[in-house]
Amino acid sequence: MLTDFPSDRCTTNLSLIGPKVEGLRETFAAGHTKNIEWRIAQLEQIKKLVLVHQDEILAALQKDLGRCDMESWTAELGGVVSEVEHTVKHLKKWMKPRHVSTPIVAQPGKSYVLPEPLGTVLIIGAWNYPLLLVLGPLIAAISAGNCALIKPSELSPNTSALMAQQIPKYLDQQAVVVVEGAVDETSELLQNQFDHIIYTGGEVVGKIVMRAAAEFLTPVTLELGGKSPCIVDSNTDLEVTASRIVWSKFMNAGQTCVAPDYVLVEKSFAPQLIEAIKVKIEAFYSANIAKSDDYGRIVNARHFSRLITYLDGQNIVFGGDSDADSSYIQPTIVLDPALNSPLMEQEIFGPILPIITLENIQQAVPFVSKRAKPLSLYLYTKNKDFEQTVLQQTSAGMVGVNDGFMFATNPNLPFGGVGNSGMGAYHGKTGFDNFSHLKTVMKRSFWFDVPLRYPPFTSKKFKILKKLL
Repeated sequence: MLTDFPSDRCTTNLSLIGPKVEGLRETFAAGHTKNIEWRIAQLEQIKKLVLVHQDEILAALQKDLGRCDMESWTAELGGVVSEVEHTVKHLKKWMKPRHVSTPIVAQPGKSYVLPEPLGTVLIIGAWNYPLLLVLGPLIAAISAGNCALIKPSELSPNTSALMAQQIPKYLDQQAVVVVEGAVDETSELLQNQFDHIIYTGGEVVGKIVMRAAAEFLTPVTLELGGKSPCIVDSNTDLEVTASRIVWSKFMNAGQTCVAPDYVLVEKSFAPQLIEAIKVKIEAFYSANIAKSDDYGRIVNARHFSRLITYLDGQNIVFGGDSDADSSYIQPTIVLDPALNSPLMEQEIFGPILPIITLENIQQAVPFVSKRAKPLSLYLYTKNKDFEQTVLQQTSAGMVGVNDGFMFATNPNLPFGGVGNSGMGAYHGKTGFDNFSHLKTVMKRSFWFDVPLRYPPFTSKKFKILKKLL
């Protein structure tokens, strides 16, 4: 039983979930999702859905997260549209057999890898980017020729309801199904067999999903997050660095899985960095941040309370104001929190930025390396040697050098974690491959069938085989 989510009004009758899954399996078995024309038509319909209903989607996101339209378009709608366009452009090439060389022992013959769809994919979305984190995996799953069952997050109820209403109008209802709900519905879904599951969220539920998948030996993609470090060298462009840290940290009020979770900086350089970050916060959101139309809100009271408790007893050097009625928490900077405090042991997922000071920036490498592998790591430096040291001696799902999570805008780069921050990846061709089985094929001629490999075996045959193999 899942325990991480509260119940919600948006539900699907539990008795209908099994038949829905079985219906998808029957659709896949019929074979029409394998057709490239079908795949492209469905992808174009996803794009059409977003563009036709963009005003409704933006309004739903504003209700769920208090997010302004430009931020929502940049972070979600625009990403869906560009991902569709990239996928449609390259899909024919991705679907082609991938020829590889054939060793002499298998000549005459040819060898290739043939992508084939897995079957039925379960997509369990997240509340912080409730459109992107459902439609992004859906684009990948459909491009690979799969059926899909979508479970949007109940913590973004307006966006969830909108998708449940509109997706059946635009996509093949026999191949794509939406199930709304919370704990009970998700638990029931996990009692069914899928051919792949992708879950975006926290580590606790990620483990539950993986245990359920293990009952059917179902492969999983887990996008989990973690405490993403941001290393700032004193040899950097201070103004640009501050701008990019503030943008990537406080977008969506800090509720982003790839947001920098904490900053590592030399003690002597910390005052300059903190001052630059303060200046940029007010430049972006005004001196009266609570009135800014460009700054979001915390998703619900539970997460609001969680974040407020993180500030107990901390050395707050900027911000700290909050308002429970409007779910507002001011962008907040905390200097040198205790490393065993909840602020440094838990993923923050909110607008609180701890700054940890070090005697020497080289200490940042062991600081990061002895902790759980993060989803992302950020480094700001002009020192190429230090850049290489960080890249070679730390591990993270993704790395941004001299910027925030701009890597997410490149469909040619995989998006995914490592270790505790997740497994598997998607975006672009990586997503197509993730939801495909790359089937090995070798085709040989009947001509020139050398009896060397067949019994009876002789010492002469053995000598020749050792040379060939």
